Amino acid sequence: MLVQQILKSKPTQGVDTIEPGSTVAQVAEALSKKRIGALVVSPDGKAVAGIVSERDIVRELGARGPSCMAETVDSLMTRDIISCTGEETSDAVLAKMTQGRFRHMPVMDGADMVGLISIGDVVKAQLSKLAMEKEALESMIKGF
Repeated sequence: MLVQQILKSKPTQGVDTIEPGSTVAQVAEALSKKRIGALVVSPDGKAVAGIVSERDIVRELGARGPSCMAETVDSLMTRDIISCTGEETSDAVLAKMTQGRFRHMPVMDGADMVGLISIGDVVKAQLSKLAMEKEALESMIKGF
C-alpha cells in the first residue's frame, strides 16, 4: 500500500503542529488535549523544523525534573527528521521506522509537509493488505 493511500484512509486530514519557541508545557498540554503522541514543530504548518513526542518529554522529565517544562520545544525536539513521500510503500516506511526506532514520520511533497503517518497507521495498512491477500487466496482455492 502506498503512503498516499494511508493518508486518505485516516479519519482526520492535516497535521497537528506547534510553533518553534513554544514551551514544553504547551506541547504536553496539546498532546494531552488532542490525545496524540507527537507534534511536528513547524513555523508555518508546511516546513518541518523538528518533531517532539511524549517520549522526548518523559525522557527530559526523568533526566532534569519538572524544570524542563518551562523550556522551549527547540531544546528537546528531534531535528534530524526522516521523512517519506506519498509514493513510498508501507513496507519501506515500516522499515525506516523500525531501523530508526521512531513512531511518527512526516510525508513530504518537495519541501512541503502534506501529512504525518504513525506506526499505527502503517500497521493498520499492513493488516488490511494481509486481509485482502487472504481473501484473494481463499477465493482462488474455492474457485470463485
